[in-house]
Amino acid sequence: MPLYESVFIARQDISASQAEGIADQFAKIIEDAGGKVAKREYWGLRGLAYKIKKNRKGHYTLFNIDAPSTAVSEMERNMRLNEDVIRYLTIKVDELEEGPSVMMQARDRRDGGRGGRRFDRDDRRPGHRSEGRGGDRHGGDRRGGDRSGGDRSGGDRSGGDRSGGDRPAEQTASAEGDKQ
Repeated sequence: MPLYESVFIARQDISASQAEGIADQFAKIIEDAGGKVAKREYWGLRGLAYKIKKNRKGHYTLFNIDAPSTAVSEMERNMRLNEDVIRYLTIKVDELEEGPSVMMQARDRRDGGRGGRRFDRDDRRPGHRSEGRGGDRHGGDRRGGDRSGGDRSGGDRSGGDRSGGDRPAEQTASAEGDKQ
């Protein structure tokens, strides 16, 4: 039988147990049609890249499916009819992925690093970049000691001579003569 990967996103305002119930319905449809769900992963409530039907988040669920195409078509038809499903995508694959998916591996890696020593602004690690430099990342004084304001590339703001202005040269010269 052909192999498929299917991911669907359920609305954000349903609970995780309701999202699991929806996944149970879709798995039953596959099994009733002679297929089987080889792997099922609930990825949790995750943010969407953009709003979909007024939702900013959604409950993601992955299925690895070994079933005939008619079973997958029936499951997709039910996904379209279910108002709690906001998006779904099913692709045909050559082989099913063994072990946890990339999304679950990233979650395990992220959760494994918790509980270690965390540093905040008052508890700096030895050799931190701001030590011994006056507290500024560029080494200057925070009170603006390097900013004299008089030496700017576009001239100063006192109305003096500006090179590259919009006026022709004779108008610039006459404007300066009028000032004096």
